[in-house]
Amino acid sequence: MSGIVGIVNFDGAPIDRDLLTRLTESMTFRGPDSQLIVIDRHAGFGHTMLRTTHEAATETQPITLDGKLWLTADARLDGRDELIEKLTASHSLSRSKPNDAELILFAYNAWQENCVDHLIGDFAFAIWNATTQTIFCARDHFGVKPFYYCRSGNTFVFSNTLNTVRLHPSVSDALNETAIADYLAFGLNQDLSSTTFRDIHRLPGGHTLSISKESTIKRRYWTLTALETSKNADCVEQFQHLLTTATRDRLRTNRVAVSMSGGLDSPGLAAIARDLLREAPGSTIHLCTNVYDSLFPDEERRYSTLAANALGIPITHLPCDHYSLFESNSAADLKQPEPFVISPFAGQFYGLVRELAQHGRVALTGYDGDAFMTEHPSRYFHACVRRSKFVELAGSLAAYVWTFRSLPPVGFRSGLKRMFRRKDACETGYPDWIDEEFAARVDLRERCRQWNTESPATDQNHPSALHAFESKVWAPLFEGYDPGSTRLPLELRHPFIDVRLLRFVLSLPVVPWCINKHILHRALKDRLPRAILKRPKTPLASDPALHLVKRASVRCLDRFDVNPQLTHFVNLNRRRAIVDEQTSDGRRANLRVFALNHWLTHSLPINRAVRDLLAQTA
Repeated sequence: MSGIVGIVNFDGAPIDRDLLTRLTESMTFRGPDSQLIVIDRHAGFGHTMLRTTHEAATETQPITLDGKLWLTADARLDGRDELIEKLTASHSLSRSKPNDAELILFAYNAWQENCVDHLIGDFAFAIWNATTQTIFCARDHFGVKPFYYCRSGNTFVFSNTLNTVRLHPSVSDALNETAIADYLAFGLNQDLSSTTFRDIHRLPGGHTLSISKESTIKRRYWTLTALETSKNADCVEQFQHLLTTATRDRLRTNRVAVSMSGGLDSPGLAAIARDLLREAPGSTIHLCTNVYDSLFPDEERRYSTLAANALGIPITHLPCDHYSLFESNSAADLKQPEPFVISPFAGQFYGLVRELAQHGRVALTGYDGDAFMTEHPSRYFHACVRRSKFVELAGSLAAYVWTFRSLPPVGFRSGLKRMFRRKDACETGYPDWIDEEFAARVDLRERCRQWNTESPATDQNHPSALHAFESKVWAPLFEGYDPGSTRLPLELRHPFIDVRLLRFVLSLPVVPWCINKHILHRALKDRLPRAILKRPKTPLASDPALHLVKRASVRCLDRFDVNPQLTHFVNLNRRRAIVDEQTSDGRRANLRVFALNHWLTHSLPINRAVRDLLAQTA
């Protein structure tokens, strides 16, 4: 999870070495192993190294093949053997055991900007082509690795750390009002190409960016689509192979932790990782789980202990009952690059992440088997009707009854009726404490109407998975895991977020394989205890915020020192006390007022002072 930064002055102005050095030094928490900057006339790159794979032992960045192509990357490539075989066939490979950074450069040398069609894994990188005077940037398919940039006149600045981009003198602190409105109304940014700052952009997952003096071209190179249904008789075996491959590619280290639950996904990954690590003497694996013991009834401790004992892996349970809302044990927990990442449960989350970091530089999560392997039966059956796939519908209904020994959910019939009813215009409201003039400036009423309008169901197989992929939650989720937020030298990896695995899952017949993760149950039936396999999908038993509001004083969340900027966005006279909110949605929205005020007061000014110091010493 290395730190990357770069500056290109397309007007030919020389790179300020001191400035580039300080931008690079701002990312030392990302990469404690080494630090290096390279300047090629009017292009400069910085890198802070965190070695998390065996191959990274030989890695030094920024790197070049011939002095004409320069790369800085935060990358872990999957499918290395297949990529090496392709590059060997194209005569582009000059090393027998290249590291991941070298593989990216070799791929660019072979296929130019189409190199992303041959890369899989988690990556964010930039390549400076001195011959064409262009810089080519890319972010992985799902956006696991962050990438931020600003183009100000003839200056282009990029990094995988938002606060590092903010340090450049040409980048202003002006806020993006639409992003602020999205946060207050929805809790996350609806525009995946923007950030909370007007001048700083986010490269969405699955996109590339090509910059020259004359142009800025952003291109989407990949999207998730459902494939033709496969009739593979050995689908369970193939799924097992792909999940094992995805996990193996994300290990490549001798010490790993697993963010554990008492469900099916993360215990299954822990079982696979344990078996893979047995092949490497001296390897260790540790499980970490957040639990509630007294705040409300919760069975995560019981089931996670059951799984850990069956697997023979040590586990650490972290009780969360004692935390208050927005409580943290580290000053950095609530000092985040963007307000989207500030959580009422920061203490619980960052406590877990710190514990994971005690057991290695790599941790695995079970995110997100639910989104891609759980199709709601009624949504799938509705899609069959819309596509007039009545033979498929009949076969799927029969397969459902045969496999699960029950009729499909009753909602199937009522859902079909809704399909043929005229849909009334939906509500377009937003929290009434949002300042009216501010809301009008960003047309928030229309944004809320679009948000509240039910998305048209897809006419493809696997409609729930495709709907989940289009969700805006991915960026804040992955960026919350990133060291840019945690400030820890820890890389969290997600084996279920694997292009090869998801392509295969989306080629399976929905019934029975993607009903209640049937394919995963079959694949893990000999690896996990029966109680885990038979446990129904169980969300958190209650809303912790509700109990915390009732149990403890939350006056600090209602009576705080108001940052003057907050009044541009929120009418505090209309804001209710937290305890007066009657719904979970209303409570979560109201808490965002406190979070935004905290961010404006404690996070926004951090880089401003540092940048001013840089300007004075330039």
